[in-house]
Amino acid sequence: MIIYAEVECKLYEGHSLKQKRSVLKRLISKIQKEFNVSITELDYHDLWQRTKLGIAIVSNEYVYAEKVMQKVFETIDSFPELERTLTDVERL
Repeated sequence: MIIYAEVECKLYEGHSLKQKRSVLKRLISKIQKEFNVSITELDYHDLWQRTKLGIAIVSNEYVYAEKVMQKVFETIDSFPELERTLTDVERL
């Protein structure tokens, strides 16, 4: 079972690409350490107010993979510097 998600977010706190990278670095590091998933920034590299993240998890149990992905979304939502706007999930 593979679950792949593309998540778009708006960043409100930062006013430069440097601040955006700082927030994303903390977020990506936390998600990788806690949930052992693959995550990277996919789009909007040159915009400091917007980002698109790609997240993937591979598991032999569908229920486990779904629970982990929901916890990843909760972690993203817990960051006050950004807001999750669009989420597209595919199950393979």
